[in-house]
Amino acid sequence: MYKIINRKKLVATLLLDSIGKALFLPWKMFRQLGPIQPENIRNILLIRTAYIGDVIMTLPMLKPLKARFPQSRITFLTAPGAAQLLEQHPLADEVISFAPFWFYPTGKAGFSAYLRFIRKLRQRQFDLLIEARGDIREILFLAAPLRSRYKVSYGIGGGAYLLTHEVPYNELRHKVEYHLDICRFLGCPEEPVEWGLRFSATEREQATQFLAGLGVRPPYLCAHPGSRLPLKIWPAESCALLYDQFMEKYDLPLLLFGGSKADQDLAAQISNKMRRKPVNLAGKTSLRQMAVLLEQASLFICNDSAPMHIAAALQVPTAAIFGPSKSAETRPFSSCGVVVEKDFSCRFNCDESTCSRTTVQECMKAVLPEDVLRAAETLLVKKGGMSC
Repeated sequence: MYKIINRKKLVATLLLDSIGKALFLPWKMFRQLGPIQPENIRNILLIRTAYIGDVIMTLPMLKPLKARFPQSRITFLTAPGAAQLLEQHPLADEVISFAPFWFYPTGKAGFSAYLRFIRKLRQRQFDLLIEARGDIREILFLAAPLRSRYKVSYGIGGGAYLLTHEVPYNELRHKVEYHLDICRFLGCPEEPVEWGLRFSATEREQATQFLAGLGVRPPYLCAHPGSRLPLKIWPAESCALLYDQFMEKYDLPLLLFGGSKADQDLAAQISNKMRRKPVNLAGKTSLRQMAVLLEQASLFICNDSAPMHIAAALQVPTAAIFGPSKSAETRPFSSCGVVVEKDFSCRFNCDESTCSRTTVQECMKAVLPEDVLRAAETLLVKKGGMSC
């Protein structure tokens, strides 16, 4: 079973898999490995490089892995943008950062950098390698070349012939559960979800001083109007109307976040349309600094994006606006989150990069400011207060 929506990618994966299965059939026949026993595992490599929000949804794997393999050392391989969030993580013994060219084509890590990285990492021996995405590129270019007795992942994106153990895929479910199903396959005990995001007292004090310099102190609202994919971005006019309504109704300042140049341009556009000006921090904080500021927010308004998952991990009350993406997979995994969306059947076959409808981004435009205001108010019990 393949879980690939894009037709061209599906055809390419089918072709590559048919060749790979034929070539690796003898190896698979003669290399039959039994169950993965804890006493055989000392070094674990967990791979999840794309994208930041998905990396956040992978973090709950660490606690059950530690419980199942208590003598193991866990190395987490992820992209540089996400690596900063794993600083001080209590369950990740080591974090390695690398931005693969197949996910980050505009980055500095081209093919030659990839070869150098793999050559260096091949010097190490892992007992258990887990590729958490279930992506043929990650399995082919990262998992396959590395030295590990056991290699575990899903086969829904292709490349299962390169694994020692393939995790069964049964149904569409939230990505946190999708990742935890790998742990269940490995015999890990059921554990309460623990994200492990940690911030030092110094970081919190710096955040307090930073806000004081801007004339802001809790309670406050936060918003992140951008997203990695343009189709997931709510219109600027709707953002401006909604932010004004919240600021006027609750008489609270609003911090506006954004990272990329596109985010910064969008934040400036929204700010210019508002009657009451937000504190525009787009481009002025790192992802980690934004997370520290988010931690104290009374409410966070966003699209389906990495900051949404950070807020969920921090149990921040979050109103998330969904359009082309499937909220069943990527909604805020938190009792403090609400999803605002409209029913469009095409969402279940949308690859989130191109829109098949006559009116582009119709699913996002159908969400009105009053829809978000009404949904978010279920999280607010009084001015500056919150309920989860």
